[in-house]
Amino acid sequence: MPPRSRLTKHTSPMATEDLQFSEWERSKISNQDVNLLKKLGFMKQEKTLIFPGEESYPKPRIGYRVTFVDHLIRGLATPIHEFLRGLLFVYGLQLHHLTPNSILHISIFITLCECFLGTPPNWALWKRIFLVRRNSSHTTAYNVGGVVICIRPDVEYFDVKFPDSVQGWRKRWLYVQEAYNDAQEYNIAPFDGGEKIVRRRSWDAEASDEEKTATEALMSRIHELQNSRGKELSGKMGQEYQLEKPEDDRLLDALSLLEIYGDEVRQSVSDAKAAFSRLFPYFFPKTNEPNTFAALAKRFNPKEDLGLVLRQENLKIGVEGTIALVAESQQSVDWTKVGDVKSMETKKWQSLIKAAKPNSKKILSFLGYKPTPSSSSAKPEVK
Repeated sequence: MPPRSRLTKHTSPMATEDLQFSEWERSKISNQDVNLLKKLGFMKQEKTLIFPGEESYPKPRIGYRVTFVDHLIRGLATPIHEFLRGLLFVYGLQLHHLTPNSILHISIFITLCECFLGTPPNWALWKRIFLVRRNSSHTTAYNVGGVVICIRPDVEYFDVKFPDSVQGWRKRWLYVQEAYNDAQEYNIAPFDGGEKIVRRRSWDAEASDEEKTATEALMSRIHELQNSRGKELSGKMGQEYQLEKPEDDRLLDALSLLEIYGDEVRQSVSDAKAAFSRLFPYFFPKTNEPNTFAALAKRFNPKEDLGLVLRQENLKIGVEGTIALVAESQQSVDWTKVGDVKSMETKKWQSLIKAAKPNSKKILSFLGYKPTPSSSSAKPEVK
């Protein structure tokens, strides 16, 4: 994503033309819509969503933005993903300018990058795949849903042919809470329903030769994911699904599951990466930690048992420390006999460990370790 300068709100005056206001009317959100949003988890936190009252034109409170039920069920969530923030800024758009299927394209792209390519969604790859065009009919230049994100015709991407429009989606608008960032340029511009859509040069931006080279491996991976089963599924998703009866919509069912489990998966991956990062220096003390989660997880999944290797290494250090402590005590010890433990029985080993425990506590305390409440019961693990 290219660097962003401080965000400034467009200075185009509040429109007075009938066209700008004729697209807005009193919101009509059904009980089915509300139940679906609850199912997707949008109602878990109080005041995340605010449903309009009698107003026929959006008047969001401070800290809220205007969105649609069909945006939310296609992957829009709060806090808004930083990549979506960047797209809105670079393209000079507001949330209500994007069609529902454009939101779905963005959601799929973010999921593809984070979950399948192992990389944050980036501007160079986005430009290789997508372009922006104006959404209009022969008689109307739309403002609400006036911009469509499309797959470039010369790009081999997943064959997902979404319908150009979804019946009645403009009537199901509501307010979503926007999580503010300390830096103003990372926030979404305040709602302005009369702000005209102005085509920018960024709409026609294409990946440079350097960007194509840098993203070639990612494009190759995308092509690998385009197996026969995926193409078959893409064809089914291209059907004209209607959202008037969400309980009968297979596309909505799939998206609902993705939304419900998506956040949980992201959090689990984040927690796993944090845990691996903390353990990495202990298991690989002389190795730099990998940058990606996939590479990091792979290091913890070798053929050998890493836990056993670590325990054996700690045992080696413990034995050497024991010898050092005995030497410091100036006791005469026949180490050849000490090392001959082949005939030692487990019960005798447990008895000796129990007898050693009072003194081991003192030694461990001196070394700064807190001893475990239970004593060792097994013989040392050796290769």
